[in-house]
Amino acid sequence: MTSMQAENGAGLTGDVKIVLAAWTQLTFGTVLLAAGTSTRAGNNLGSKVYREIAGETVLSRVVRAFRTWDSKHPIVIVRHKDDAASLAQALLGDDPHIYETVGGDTRQLSTLEGLNFLASLEHPPSHVLVHDAARPFISCSLLEKIRDALSKEPYIGAILAIPVSDTLKSVDGQGQITSTVPREGLYRAQTPQAFALREALRIHKQFASFGKAEYTDNACLFEQAGLPVHILLGEETNMKLTYPSDFEQAERILLARSQPPALSIPDVRVGHGYDTHQLISATEITLCGVQLPHTSGLLGHSDADVGLHALANALLGTIGADDIGSHFSPSDPRWKGASSVQFVRHARRLVVEAGGVITHADMTLICEKPEIGPHRDALKMSVARMLSLDKSRVSIKAGTNEKIGFVGREEGIVGFATVTAVFPESIALSPRVEYDDRDHDRDENLTNSV
Repeated sequence: MTSMQAENGAGLTGDVKIVLAAWTQLTFGTVLLAAGTSTRAGNNLGSKVYREIAGETVLSRVVRAFRTWDSKHPIVIVRHKDDAASLAQALLGDDPHIYETVGGDTRQLSTLEGLNFLASLEHPPSHVLVHDAARPFISCSLLEKIRDALSKEPYIGAILAIPVSDTLKSVDGQGQITSTVPREGLYRAQTPQAFALREALRIHKQFASFGKAEYTDNACLFEQAGLPVHILLGEETNMKLTYPSDFEQAERILLARSQPPALSIPDVRVGHGYDTHQLISATEITLCGVQLPHTSGLLGHSDADVGLHALANALLGTIGADDIGSHFSPSDPRWKGASSVQFVRHARRLVVEAGGVITHADMTLICEKPEIGPHRDALKMSVARMLSLDKSRVSIKAGTNEKIGFVGREEGIVGFATVTAVFPESIALSPRVEYDDRDHDRDENLTNSV
């Protein structure tokens, strides 16, 4: 490594001068690193960047932040090889300047994939911003600070960082303190980290040839190569979502931002849904998105998932968006045999677009058979995934009809669902709907005449 530092130091001088001389007009591209497996965050719900906080995925918030700062600069999302569908669902709309590529086994290899993609564009940017896709609170002011700094000084690299304020302790393997670490000059690195694209690409290619050494940020590679990287003061709110507790804190931050004034009434809405389907002879039945072996199945135009149909109706009820039939007509051949999961996702998306945060789902299935109890956890996890909720926020109850009626005769199944959603506006601040008194008078006259 030392010999490489000397070689780089000697070989870079002329190249750097040429590059710096060409920096008359800075252009930027962004590489969003989203190829991790989210082990520390608890990956039972999938990659953390596709989880929702306050009704919007982490990745969508990040992309929106960068788009607010610069509406047309290229953004390359480096995803995990298995996340193509999750990415497509997280980013709705058609932005011609957003690209995707598959990452590598390490942070630096994933970064290299993103850098290669940027460099391959017809008009590659002069600089790159490498950002953790798990940092959803990046602000326009920080991005502008980076642009201003690189415009004024010919830095090869600049990163955001926060001075360490806590007392630092060094401990041994048994958890015993061995020393207190002086905190003067110590910073906590953040992203984005900005570099000249040409140099970033060259350095990452060189380190990739040395094997799979682990580096926790991209500035490490420049440090190892003996190249200067400048520190810019970051923001405490630019946090990285790493552990489950970080997501809870992120929810609190967003809820605090939308907290209505004191004495106002929060806009909490409850939607109710109902559905029923006839049972027919079959080898399996689909309930709440889970296929269960059974001697009967449900008859319907789609997959007839009575639980999800009730859930979709409840979701639509929170925003007054009619019922599932008005969105997915049973006479439309497009929905013949369709999975009801897409009905729920459509309804959830409408709630999110209306500003709602889904907080709880309570479902009841009324049937003599199959027994729901043995499959309850699987059904709860299925619904939790669809709504991006923790499993503790989903309730699935079951009951029989005591052999009474069509349910008791095992001719059909009934599903009920109740969904709770919170909206950022308070009821006290919501615009009042004013009605013309003459409308009321006309209604009164009509009633009296009847």
